[in-house]
Amino acid sequence: MEKKRVIVVGGGASGLMAAIIAAREGAAVTVLEHNDRPGRKICATGNGRCNLTNTEMPADAFRGTDPGFVRGILEQFPVTKTIRFFTELGIYTINKNGYLYPRSAQASCVTEVLCMEARSRKVKIKTNEHVTGITCENSLWKVHTDGWAYEGDAVILANGSCASNLLGADGSGYEMARTLGHTVIRPLPALTGLKCNYRPVSEYSTRKVPDFKKGKKSRNPFTIWAGVRTEGELTLVIENEPPRIQRGELQLTDYGISGIPVFQLSRYAVRALEEGKKARMTVNFLPEFSKERLHVFLETRQKNCPYKDTREMLLGLFPDKLIQVLCQAPDLEEAILAFPLTITGGMDFKQAQVCSGGVDTAGINPETMESKLHPGLYFAGELVDIDGTCGGYNLQWAWSSGAVAGYHAAKENL
Repeated sequence: MEKKRVIVVGGGASGLMAAIIAAREGAAVTVLEHNDRPGRKICATGNGRCNLTNTEMPADAFRGTDPGFVRGILEQFPVTKTIRFFTELGIYTINKNGYLYPRSAQASCVTEVLCMEARSRKVKIKTNEHVTGITCENSLWKVHTDGWAYEGDAVILANGSCASNLLGADGSGYEMARTLGHTVIRPLPALTGLKCNYRPVSEYSTRKVPDFKKGKKSRNPFTIWAGVRTEGELTLVIENEPPRIQRGELQLTDYGISGIPVFQLSRYAVRALEEGKKARMTVNFLPEFSKERLHVFLETRQKNCPYKDTREMLLGLFPDKLIQVLCQAPDLEEAILAFPLTITGGMDFKQAQVCSGGVDTAGINPETMESKLHPGLYFAGELVDIDGTCGGYNLQWAWSSGAVAGYHAAKENL
């Protein structure tokens, strides 16, 4: 019996998974990769350690126009299958509070075992192939590149988003999907730092705030606090929406604020600004204290050491650069518990870990990842309008959606 021919556009996480699963199901698979080698973005994940997945799957781990779309896909290829899949390929994982990493702490080993498995299954991996178009006639798909036209019975678009500083992260898959009639929700940076203004939006607050532009002691707080890492709690408020709260280590920067808690909130803030809404954030630099407890605490510190000025009193409580900023506030306690920031934007795509937006899931079968418009066309990974929070969720979506797309692309009758 003639093998079904499957062409995978993109040799990243979802593309390699799709190729392997399709090959295991008996298909003849060709992967077309824009870069000089597959899996380059995998090697950069988790600061080079590769957070493969997470044992916890909270309801809000995935976002999108229809976040519930992931349910049927994750049921077919859940975390347990991901762990078993990589264990069989030789990756021994360690569990850090639910976050799973290779024991070697090297993301490159994940790419290597995927490529080894793919090649053992006779998957053809073609690198330096720039796809220029996709056509279908009489159920025969043609994927056109600069120098060739690859023919197949099914095509899986797994060529990622424009989020990354790696060559080839150009978002070309969006245009391919549009050309084939699919709606694309405008991609925006997600899991990224946020640019801020140090004044609150007047509609949200009438509280007096420090004027960091005037006076020798009043300087832009971002210039002062740049480089500080500190624990804190963020509250994001977008007009007409309930507040969103995240807590953890913050990175204070010369443009505003970063760190994992910021990343978790960034997709909402950036999309709100895109929609013309106003977004503000307050930073609680001492979230373990109530307002009443903080007041008594600071009074006690002052009584114990009456010879200290405000800056000296805060030593040992906050990093020195942050103390300099807090000392400029007219109300110290308010500045500690609710430092006001106006969000003006996110960082650009090159500095974002993923994108929000992508190919609208309304046009994709939620059980097979197949296009509702074109039989034989499938989608996988970050190209789709699904993004996850930090913690291995975006890779889990890549593994699950790639596996499901690969399985059904190979199994559907010719």
